[in-house]
Amino acid sequence: MNVEKKNSRIGRVLIYLFLVIWAILVLFPFYWMLLTSVKTQAAFNSETVPQFWTPHPTVENYLSAFTTVPLGRYFLNTVIFTVATTGLMMLVIVPAAFAFARLEFKGKNAVFALFLSLMMIPTELVIITNYVTIVSWNMRNTFAGLILPSVTSIFYIYLLKENFEAIPDELYKAAKVDGTSDLKYLLKVMIPIAQPTIVTIIILKVIECWNSYVWPRLITYDQNYFLVSNGIQQIRESGFGRENTPAMMAAVVVISVPLIVLFLIFRKKIMAGVSRGGTKG
Repeated sequence: MNVEKKNSRIGRVLIYLFLVIWAILVLFPFYWMLLTSVKTQAAFNSETVPQFWTPHPTVENYLSAFTTVPLGRYFLNTVIFTVATTGLMMLVIVPAAFAFARLEFKGKNAVFALFLSLMMIPTELVIITNYVTIVSWNMRNTFAGLILPSVTSIFYIYLLKENFEAIPDELYKAAKVDGTSDLKYLLKVMIPIAQPTIVTIIILKVIECWNSYVWPRLITYDQNYFLVSNGIQQIRESGFGRENTPAMMAAVVVISVPLIVLFLIFRKKIMAGVSRGGTKG
């Protein structure tokens, strides 16, 4: 027994040691980004050997990030893009998932199989098609051009459909006997039960929109419609980003904080939603 306890204790120590090392490796870039953002430009440029602490932190870089470049505009554009895209996507995928999970219509399985097969199309081909469509509609440098290609997701429809199908059929049949419409049943029964997965989808979509780079970079060249990802790239390519690295890091911190806070607040719901989506019954 003593040998087993000793081996178990050693195993736990090794596991915790591995987790600590892994956490340091993952969190160090964030620490270095935050540390650089509070260093003065002179102190940063004078370092011949990287310093892991600064005795004189400053917030001047954050002021420079907002006053020297239109970071506030990039931030607002990203909020508009994220909220509108996520809201429209939910209006599309929730009824679609409900239809595939509960309604009976001719060719339902074939249509759903066709939807799933679309996930096999390379992203590059979809981007090319979307680009040609948006350009032909004269929607470059517009929020509509940014938003429309992202208002649906086959994967999220599939994930939500699996959750809806896990809800017992008896509830739906009882609701229909009571004269409840499909829309009312969806709003009053299915959405509340599938709330963890819906919250997870919303958060994942928000993160996806916030980090979106390729499509906004392709469809916009007017800085009035730049998102934070494109704005940061523009800052990096400009003289400001190359000459003032601490201010550049301050801009990155400002952009990263909302997602970090969002994840910390809803991390339990994210894990619950993902695990629920992977099980049935």
